[in-house]
Amino acid sequence: MAIVSPGFSGRRRSSDVQLPPGQYLTEDFPVLTAGPTPRVPTDRWELTISTEAGRKHVWSWQDLTGLPAEKITTDIHCVTKWSKLGTRWKGVSLDVLLEEVETAADFALVQSYGGYTTNLPLEDLLDGQAWIAYRYDDDDITPEHGGPARLLVPHLYFWKSAKWVRGIQLLLEDEPGFWETAGYHDYGDPWREQRYQGD
Repeated sequence: MAIVSPGFSGRRRSSDVQLPPGQYLTEDFPVLTAGPTPRVPTDRWELTISTEAGRKHVWSWQDLTGLPAEKITTDIHCVTKWSKLGTRWKGVSLDVLLEEVETAADFALVQSYGGYTTNLPLEDLLDGQAWIAYRYDDDDITPEHGGPARLLVPHLYFWKSAKWVRGIQLLLEDEPGFWETAGYHDYGDPWREQRYQGD
């Protein structure tokens, strides 16, 4: 007779896992990129948030890592149909970075080293929903997974969590990014299976 039941330690049993439609579980962390992997030294890294009025707010690596950081444990879902549960990150909330930014914008276009872009409603970056992450599983984020820093927006498909983030442009009107221009959904809610335009 078993002394403790499955799941006693807090790990979810496969039958307990609720995944977005069309997703499967993986224990790996697949690496998917549309081009060469940028390798950005932290002494040359910076993040810029630009408002619709043209004002720029810039953080160096030392600035970013000196800000209050949070540890985040969350599930992530890739549009290519894999899901990974309980991933562990550390990063700075966008609430902190946007606190002193005056804007009337409703949208954001996120820009990466290497030229990748993706668009999101600004409200999806606020209220504890998004971070600039620089640690994964207690280590620095490797370049293959978007290091030294990437956006983390776990409630949307993972292509919205732009690797190698370098800037966020605040906009009054929505502007599709790299994959959205190629036919991917503008929003990308995994629970509504918004993979492509029209879903």
